[in-house]
Order: sequence, then C-alpha cells, then structure tokens
Amino acid sequence: MKKTPVSVYMTPHPHSIGRDQKLSTAHELMQKHGIRHLPVLDGGRIVGLVSLRDLHLIETLPDVSPTEITVEEAMSSDPYTVPPTMPLAELASEMAAHKYGAAVVVEHNKVVGVFTTVDALRALAEALK
Repeated sequence: MKKTPVSVYMTPHPHSIGRDQKLSTAHELMQKHGIRHLPVLDGGRIVGLVSLRDLHLIETLPDVSPTEITVEEAMSSDPYTVPPTMPLAELASEMAAHKYGAAVVVEHNKVVGVFTTVDALRALAEALK
C-alpha cells in the first residue's frame, strides 16, 4: 500500500463548480450527489475548493443570502493539489499533518479526481482486511 498511487482510491471525474456560481447552486450539487467537496474552476483551471463546512460557515454570517453570495467568497483559494501518481502513504501523511479534508488530484492542469478523508478510510478498511 505504501507505493499505491492516489489514483487507485481517489474519486475520479469529480463534480465541480464555477467560482462565479452562487452558494445555493453549490448546496444543490452537494446534496444531489451526496458529496462534501467541490473543486472550484475558472476556465477549466482549479482556483479553489469549497466544502460543505465552508458554505455553512459563510451562511451563518449576518445578512448573507446563499442566492446572492458566490462560491468564490466561500472557497479556499489555495487548495491542496497532487498528481495522480502520488503515493497514498505520502498523501495521507500530508493530509494528516496539515489537517486537510481533501486533496484535488490534478494532471496536466486538469482536475481528474478528489481524494477525501472518506476515500482514505476506504483505503484503510481495505488494507486492514
């Protein structure tokens, strides 16, 4: 498992959202697909990552309307990105050390996957069998 690449356990072809979309649209996507993280794109390039937690945090602020505020205002603008060849052990160590909830998997400047703590637990469960 030490040398297993993240591509084996990542969620491939993740749903994403444009940075100018509204928070309400992000909520709808997350609810519809049962996910908690969305890569944020601008012209096909990764510019951020928004989580369900980010949305809830912004929406608790006074006078915030999810139908008026854009994803860009809630996203983390410097998402942790990795290549699909990154060893899973190295990725898990980095995510734990920095308390990242997700890593965006990028190849040739295109988002090809997302690796979340749920994916990490799936890999752990398989390793422990």
